[in-house]
Amino acid sequence: MTISVTLLLMTLNEIDGMKVIVPRIDRSYLEQIIVVDGGSTDGTIEWALENNLEVYVQKLRGFRHAYTEVWNQVRGDVVITFSPDGNSIPEDIPRLIAEFAKGYDLIIASRYLPDAGSDDDDVITSFGNWLFTRVVNFLHGGHYSDAMVIFRIFHRSLPSRLDLFSERHYSTVERLFSTKISWEPLMSVRAARLGLKVAEIPSREPVRIGGERKLKIWKWGAAYLMQFFLQLKTPR
Repeated sequence: MTISVTLLLMTLNEIDGMKVIVPRIDRSYLEQIIVVDGGSTDGTIEWALENNLEVYVQKLRGFRHAYTEVWNQVRGDVVITFSPDGNSIPEDIPRLIAEFAKGYDLIIASRYLPDAGSDDDDVITSFGNWLFTRVVNFLHGGHYSDAMVIFRIFHRSLPSRLDLFSERHYSTVERLFSTKISWEPLMSVRAARLGLKVAEIPSREPVRIGGERKLKIWKWGAAYLMQFFLQLKTPR
């Protein structure tokens, strides 16, 4: 089975990580690589262009707007979302593709399965990821060990199938907590609610390479928890 894959590299001032990670990506597995950039000022965009990478600079801030804006440029039938700051391991991309070819709807590169782990977690983020994943499992019938991570593979049509482009799933919590959130946790929630075929593979999370950590722990944590509970009102 031949799978046409687009790899989305999500960046914002990640030139240090890009220089280390991108050369390790085996492009023979990929139809397309797009650097989806949030407005870097450190040379990330220029370096990507110099290295023959397709670049899209988003207009609205926030991860989910980056996905929404770039989606029409995705050529692959299958998409991998990936963090080139060092947290995602490029050598695991072929493993994700091979597992997806078995007929899954979504496969997550879990940091919390046996033989995985996170070198980037601290006490707060470790507890938060544990808590959020268990809330998703309890409320929505999931079986995840890692419902939150960006590194995952899915069919290009899945976001539409799960209604991830709809503002109604984000507007209330983003307005209440004055922040922007991404769609990975909601993807996990809605895939579980619809009973889709989901799997995980173990994938270690190394420490990030350079740049600044952009995690907004308290705002995002509160927004995601509220979103999880609001989804109970959404039809399966």
